[in-house]
Amino acid sequence: MRRWIQLPEYWELFFYLIMANDNKFRVNVYIDGFNFYYGLKSMQWRKFYWLDLVKFFECFIKENQVLNKIYYCTARPTHQDKKNRQSAFLKANSRSDKFEVIYGKFLQKEVVFGGQSFTTFEEKQTDVNIAISLIRNIVNNSCDTSIIVSGDSDLEPAIILAKEIDPNHKIYVHFPPNRHSVTLKDACDARIDLGRFENRFKKCLLDAEIEYEGVMLRCPENWV
Repeated sequence: MRRWIQLPEYWELFFYLIMANDNKFRVNVYIDGFNFYYGLKSMQWRKFYWLDLVKFFECFIKENQVLNKIYYCTARPTHQDKKNRQSAFLKANSRSDKFEVIYGKFLQKEVVFGGQSFTTFEEKQTDVNIAISLIRNIVNNSCDTSIIVSGDSDLEPAIILAKEIDPNHKIYVHFPPNRHSVTLKDACDARIDLGRFENRFKKCLLDAEIEYEGVMLRCPENWV
């Protein structure tokens, strides 16, 4: 005779949560780091630089969805102080296993102005890294929905290709503050202007001090 085993309540809850998550749509977020940063800067939202990115984008996840992964695409600044601030910010967010950094690079560029030559640095590969990650994850069936955080129209071909690969895959664009693109708006399934959500930024700041791998990380003084 078959016997049924009564599981403790906490095990029932455990299996329920597993099954509930399995039935939810997995969402990946792809952030254009510099586009996002300069969008905040254009609003004079320096106070929001020290942002908990996982907590923030979970605010936009629906009940039938689960945040799967955030890919933060950026490049290491050449200026040491900027590099230190960026490093602290990325390490603070890396405490979550849902957060991953993908680095591009800065290329040295000579600019002639007023008869004089100046050396500047131009960030490269962010849009390429977003496109590659987006397509790879769709092909590998690693997610069901994608959110692109950028106003860079160069990402339009990647969105079009992604929809050709899987027409059912939903792609949303979350424009950073003061960053917009008509071509991205037309290519995606829906778009959101993050500049409208100041209160969500306020509620999703990291703690002023955070311990990470035995090191104390602090919010940069000029970000407060």
